[in-house]
Amino acid sequence: MSQPFVIELTLENPVANSFRVAQVAGMFDLDLQKASRETITLTIPPQQEDWRLGVIVGPSGSGKSTLARWLFGDRVLSRFSWPTDRPVIDAFPDLSIKHIVGLLTTVGFASPPAWLRPYHLLSNGEKARCDLARALACSQTCPPAEAELERWHRLLPPDADKNLPLVVCDEFTSVVDRHVARAIAAGIQRRMQRGELACRFVAVTCHYDIIEWLAPHWVIDMATRQFARRCLPRPPITLAIVPCGREAWRAYRRHHYLSGSLPAAAECYLALWQGEAVAFCAVASQVGNRGYSRISRLVVLPEYQGMGIGSAVLDTIARLYRRRGRRIGITTSHPAIIRHCQRCPHWRLVAVRKHGSRGGGRNLPQYRGSRGRAVISFEYLGRPDHSGKTSPISRNTPRPREDPSVAAPPACRLN
Repeated sequence: MSQPFVIELTLENPVANSFRVAQVAGMFDLDLQKASRETITLTIPPQQEDWRLGVIVGPSGSGKSTLARWLFGDRVLSRFSWPTDRPVIDAFPDLSIKHIVGLLTTVGFASPPAWLRPYHLLSNGEKARCDLARALACSQTCPPAEAELERWHRLLPPDADKNLPLVVCDEFTSVVDRHVARAIAAGIQRRMQRGELACRFVAVTCHYDIIEWLAPHWVIDMATRQFARRCLPRPPITLAIVPCGREAWRAYRRHHYLSGSLPAAAECYLALWQGEAVAFCAVASQVGNRGYSRISRLVVLPEYQGMGIGSAVLDTIARLYRRRGRRIGITTSHPAIIRHCQRCPHWRLVAVRKHGSRGGGRNLPQYRGSRGRAVISFEYLGRPDHSGKTSPISRNTPRPREDPSVAAPPACRLN
């Protein structure tokens, strides 16, 4: 049986000999030798199970960063140098645009307009995700030093894959409010669980509130100097979807990658999480296709991207219209929405237009279409019945009498 991993770190900081130092030592009866020395002792039992998520947590000054640097060395994420005159999309050297977009989408930074802004113009939540995406890019190309391997590999079971990249984020979510912090943690946990982050991730933080949302496999608490294995499920995310007026679009239009305008007579909805509006959806009639609706606008605020909110709102709104007896679909070029619709059995691929669709012509000059932009169209089929089949709704199907229980959009729950 493997031996426990015993960590003993001695921190020494020489205290300058000055008049004020002597005054403080005399006032509070301090031993200057002891005041400048601290020992961190931690025992980690032998690991039998592999892990992908870990957390080092504790109050400020408890030695979290010191332990992380001793264990993981250069793998600890530090502040990157970002150009001030170029967008963040240009700050990833030697990577294809497909790879860069994949990394940004993976960490939940799926806002194409924000990709074209310099780093210093982003919000704190967006900056944190950009730093994480860049760390993921570096972890795939930067091999660790031998000294680091001898240390942090002691946290792995004997049969673990030691070539899996490692990312360690110090001060994790420290620069964002706690509501956004939970969103970032939940987004990382979701992508790690689905295998979209091919690495190990360790968060170093002074905030205990993100632990349940990150759902790590182990936690080192520097307040008690204890190591604990845990793999508790992340709390569910329950969204309340409510109708809203067109004026709500003002807070979301700058985050949309297309026109900032709304179609005429669009029906608008907001998604609320713990009382906070986090997403907007607008549904309009399909031009030239009577009885067919289309999801025209679907925007999740950048701070809450990566949690699956967009796809949950998309499915919930589509299910609502389907139960009302209407066909509904979406035409999009957004990679996250395309990936969701391709994976979900409730959506059917309708068309792939590499050069987009034409506009409304002289009859509808305000309808721009998607000319010059590659798009994919999907139609929502609905959930299958008990026989495993879905009953398609044709354009001539009469609209049934509405059930009061589904007259208002239902809540949706993300597990």
